Formats: sequence, structure tokens, C-alpha cells
Amino acid sequence: MFKKRLLELCNSSKKWIAMTVLMNWISIICNILVILFIGNTIDSLIKSELEINYLRDGLYIGSLLVIRFLANYYSTRFSLNSSSEVKKILREKIYEKLLNIGVNYNKFISTSSVVQIGVDGVEALEIYFGRFLPQLFYSALAPLTLFVVVSFISFKVALVLLICVPLIPLTIMAVMKIAKKLLSKYWGVYTNLGDSFLENLQGLTTLKIFDLDEEKNKEMNEDAENFRKITMRVLLMQLNSITIMDLVAYGGSAIGILIAISQFRNGIITPGGLLIIILLSAEFFLPMRLLGSLFHVAMNGISASDRIFDLLDIEVEEKPSLTEEQMKSLENIDIKLENVSYSYDKKRTILEDINIDIKEKQTVAFVGESGSGKSTITSLLLKIDEVDKGAITFNGINLNDIPFDVLNKKVGFINHNAYIFNTTIRENIKIGKKDATDEEIYAVLKEANLDSFVKNLPNKLDTKVGEGGNLLSGGQKQRLCLARTIIKNPDIYIFDEATSNIDVESEEKIWESIEKISKDKTVIIISHRLLNVKNADTIYMLENGVIAESGNHNELMLKGGVYKNLVDHQNDLENIYSELESKNLEKTSDEIEVI
Repeated sequence: MFKKRLLELCNSSKKWIAMTVLMNWISIICNILVILFIGNTIDSLIKSELEINYLRDGLYIGSLLVIRFLANYYSTRFSLNSSSEVKKILREKIYEKLLNIGVNYNKFISTSSVVQIGVDGVEALEIYFGRFLPQLFYSALAPLTLFVVVSFISFKVALVLLICVPLIPLTIMAVMKIAKKLLSKYWGVYTNLGDSFLENLQGLTTLKIFDLDEEKNKEMNEDAENFRKITMRVLLMQLNSITIMDLVAYGGSAIGILIAISQFRNGIITPGGLLIIILLSAEFFLPMRLLGSLFHVAMNGISASDRIFDLLDIEVEEKPSLTEEQMKSLENIDIKLENVSYSYDKKRTILEDINIDIKEKQTVAFVGESGSGKSTITSLLLKIDEVDKGAITFNGINLNDIPFDVLNKKVGFINHNAYIFNTTIRENIKIGKKDATDEEIYAVLKEANLDSFVKNLPNKLDTKVGEGGNLLSGGQKQRLCLARTIIKNPDIYIFDEATSNIDVESEEKIWESIEKISKDKTVIIISHRLLNVKNADTIYMLENGVIAESGNHNELMLKGGVYKNLVDHQNDLENIYSELESKNLEKTSDEIEVI
């Protein structure tokens, strides 16, 4: 029941565990003294030797009760301190590990599993440290203390009671093997259910569209039923083991009392001594009985700790660091991709032998059909993925040698699903700069063409935007994301389909902002709509993971290659769409006239 690594990890909790045990021991000492006082009083009364001093006796009993109350109170406090330390330490370790892994943490562990071990798993360990471990040490100390006391009255009874006490931990050990396997399986089923639930919740709209919600509902019901069954098995095991422990505890106490009654009949012990043994016999077993009831919760915590350590044991490469000279050189950044190749799972090639030179304050666009590899370049530039061959350099420094926090300051990224947090407009923008003033916020809102909208709101910057920004339109959300990035003031901006799925008016305003930004910053654009990138200094046309063509818009159009073909194809589609739209408008107008 001891996990050395767990105890070492939460070393600061040891003192609180020791203090909890001490308070419990003081409490039982007070209880023993009260019972001894009652037993001795009865013996004195029977012998007609009782001398009552109400003030002295009242102060004695009152003091013991007060001390016992304070001991129980501080036992609870120290137990709480122990568990609080554990929760704080473990959640900090989990959080630090996720930060070290970075944005690719879900390659190693699912989001729902992280939430489950970070919440339920840590809570189970809270009970392990706050209650089980103190009770474990106290359960060893209390019977020994009682043995010493009872042995002065009847050594035989004390010895029998002490011998019966270990039967409870033996019972615990007997079910430990079954419990460990069962609880390990329980956590596996639990995390799988969480994964399934989160996935179905996130994809609920898609499931509705394809009419698969009922099918997934049946699968979820089956998973939930499996979880119910294993939960019932865990509870059944707990109930059966507690029943056995009760038989041992109260059976042992009964044996001790029967021996004491026999000795009383034979005149070996006094009536007061018999009463003391009767009152204290249960105390031999109650600490161990309580330990047994906490055992299964502790085992659950141990199983949870295995999951936590699986996360903490994920190997993460050591963070790179830069010298002062290298840090100073990261100004006026030129980006180079030299013979870069990348493949998913080292099998399916996405990029092959890519060579790109992006100068400072240059606007570069990557275009191509879906699957051509343009968004993969973004992932490589942001260190979300690493190149298989070749190198990406910033002013000659390999991207792999640049710490993520430094890269984060230098590069701003906006894509079509950038997240908006469920707070105010002000707080969402201050994510980019914590100490930003309202003047600075309004300045970046103006650059993002969102200032007039915000100023007309009743609560202005204090307006709540809802979960995921659902109280804003798609275009307003994207402009808010743009403002958040602008206030960060990066040297390089990357726009990955930043204007897809938004209205035409918002798209035009965002491109106006991008045009302004490109005058002073390096801008990298990934867009499926070629009309948006025609003003870029250099356009790279990707096809099947290689650069098919490169140059500015006019140069590529004169070449008459794949870029021109794609532009012509998009223009034809837009013309068809415009014709259909105009016909629909004419039809609607005719219908209105008829009405």
C-alpha cells in the first residue's frame, strides 16, 4: 500500500501526516484516561472508598474532553493540509508536464484522460494522503497503546485482543490482489468512456448531419453499461470485504470480553477492570476497521497514480536554449527552408525537398489544392511538427534550437478556428499582452477594423463574448483574434485560411488589416482563394508536396502553368456562382412584383 515514488513526490505532506497521527493518538489517550477514571470510580464505590471532589474531578474530566475535542479538530485540519498539499503538487506536476510536452500532448494521451486523472485521479489521492496514510500509522499505534493499558488489568485479554487485530490487515491483503486488478480495469473502462463521451460531444453536429447520433447513442449506452457493471463489482467487493472485517473486529472484541467475564467470575479482575476492558476492547479494532473501509479508496488512488505517472513519465526532449548573442541576432528575421521533407508516421510523404527563402517584411503565400502540404509548412514553422530531413532556420539559427517561448514571441498565428475564451473582449485581447492598457486595446481593435463595433456595445470592452465566442459573428471572432495577435506585436504573422467561413464584409476588413500589417512585418499567408494572395511578393504553388511554381501573381499567370489553371478554374466557379445568384435575385424580384 506504499508507493515510494508517490511519497517522494509529495514529500511535504509527511509532516502533516505525522501531525494527524499524533492528534489521533492524543485523542485516544484522553479516551483511555476517561474510561480508566470511570472504572476506578466504580471499584472505589464498591469498596466504599470513594472520595468525591466535584471541582477536581470535574476539571479532570472537562480538561480531557477539551483536549480530545481540540485533538480531533486539529487532526481534521492537519489531514486537510496534507491532502491540499498533495492536490497542489500533483496538479502542478501534471500542468508542468503538459507545458513541457507542448501542443502535441494529445499524441501521447487524450484530453479526456488528462481531465479525468487531473480531477478524479487527484481527488482519489487526496483521500489516500489525507485519511488512509494517517489511519495506517495510527492503526498500528493505537492497539499497542491499548495493549499496554489493558495488560495491567489482564495480560491474557490484552494478548488475545492484540493477536486478533492483525486478522483485519490479513483480510485486506487477501483481497488486495483482486482489488488491484479490478480497480486497474475500472480506471481503464472509465477513461475509455470519457474519451468516447468527449469525442461524441465535440462531433455532435456532424453526427446529427449524417444521422448517426442514434447509433453513437447506442454505443455510449453500451459503454456506460460496462462502466456500471464494473462499478457494481467494485462496490460488491468493498461490501464483502467490509463484512468480513466486521466479523473479525467484533468477533475479536467479543472473545476478549468473554475472557474478561470469565476472569471476573473467577475473581481475577475487578468490576471496574471488567468495565474498562468492555469499553476498550472495541477500540482495539475500530482503527483497523476504519483503515479497512478506506483501503479500497486508497487502492483507487494507487491505480489513479499509475495513470498519473504514465503521463509524467512521457519522455520530452530537453528544451533548447539560446546565447545572448543568438537572442540579439533574432531581429529582422529571414526564414529559410532548406531541403525540407516531412511525412506522417514516417510513411506518407507530405513535403519533399522544399527550399524557400522568406526575407524580412516580405509577404509570402502558399497555395495549392487540399492535401498539397501548405498547412503542413505552418505546423513546421510553429514547431507543432518537426522536419524529417533538411532544416528550417531563422537568421541562420535552426528552428529546433529556438525555445518555444522565444518562437511564440516572434511569430503570431491566426487560423480559421482560433479559440475565443468565455470572458470579456478586454480579457481575450490581454491574452496577447497581460499589461495592455485600454488605449492600446482600442488601438489594435482599430487595426483589426473592430473598434467601431466595440465602442457601440453597452459594456464596450467588458462585453462577454460567450463560450467559444458564440455571442459574436464568425467575422467578429476572427477580427478579435487578429487584434489579440496584433497587440502581441510579433515579427512574423502567419494566416492559415484566416478568412474561410466568414461573411464577405468581414473578409474584406480582415484583408485590409493584413495589407496594413504587411508594410512593416513579415506575413505568411495560406489561402485556398487565390484572389486574396495576388498582391503577395512571392507565391509558392504546391502540388503533391513539392513546389511546382513560384513567383509573383503576374509572373505565374504568364507561365501558364498549374497556378494559372487553378486561378482560371476558381474564376469560372465564381462566375457561375454569380450568375446563379443574380438569377435567384431576379426570380425573387419577379415574385415580389406578382405579390
